[in-house]
Amino acid sequence: MKNRQKKLNRAASGKKPSLRVLYGTKGGRVLLKGFINPTASDLMGKFMSSKASSALVPGFVRRTGIDMSRYEPKKYRTYNEFFTRKLASPPEFSSDPAAFCSPCEGFVTAYRISENSVFEIKDTDYSISDLLCSKKLSDTYTGGTCVIFRLAVHNYHRYCFFDGGHAHRTHSVTGCLHTVQPIAFEHFDVYKHNSREYTVMDTDNFGLVTQIEVGAMFVGRIVNYPATAEFKRGQEKGYFEFGGSTVILLFRPGTVSIDKNIAENSLHGIETPVEIGQRIGTALRTTK
Repeated sequence: MKNRQKKLNRAASGKKPSLRVLYGTKGGRVLLKGFINPTASDLMGKFMSSKASSALVPGFVRRTGIDMSRYEPKKYRTYNEFFTRKLASPPEFSSDPAAFCSPCEGFVTAYRISENSVFEIKDTDYSISDLLCSKKLSDTYTGGTCVIFRLAVHNYHRYCFFDGGHAHRTHSVTGCLHTVQPIAFEHFDVYKHNSREYTVMDTDNFGLVTQIEVGAMFVGRIVNYPATAEFKRGQEKGYFEFGGSTVILLFRPGTVSIDKNIAENSLHGIETPVEIGQRIGTALRTTK
């Protein structure tokens, strides 16, 4: 477990030479326009769903140190089959109604949503209305909490409902596909620009919550299962195909308390590695 934690911490830094060139130089930013176009993502997605792409799997596992014993034993016919691999056993979520459990594996930060429904990442103000393209909905979260889960390429790329409840329909927002590595935030308002989907949910223990899935560079698709009226805590909601990506949860004021270590790390711009189903906070209410 300690070795796995060290690998997660190293991966959180997001310092890749290729991304420094693309985002940190004028020439790189010219090339970047082609990479972030959804058409490029579609082409990459087609290759990653081809049989030829399966040759990339062994080297990726070796470089990232993924513990494949955690996953279903099978032969992957394509890279995307591997990328969307399932755990050998379903993720465990606490039965405690007050537990706020992570909906996915990745790196988490939490921010207060200030007046006019704004939160700040890397010295950039993000408006909830920009994310949702709805001022009426975004205003309900002013004074609440925004929790961001960044999934690196080696992470488990399936995500779940963090609580039971009732789902409204899923909305899609068309955009481009910047990487969600930290370097991108130095140059672009990533979450304003990237393709995303969001679902408004009436949850059992946290009230009204919106979950947003954000695509990233070379993520061919955000795959949300057809919405059902009712869902259970720990039920799989969907998955991302190839690439890093992000899940965002928006809470109204007075509904959730984030664990102290995550809250303190977030204040210093530090991401905290989390596992899917891990308890990361507490409900401040246990009824709608």
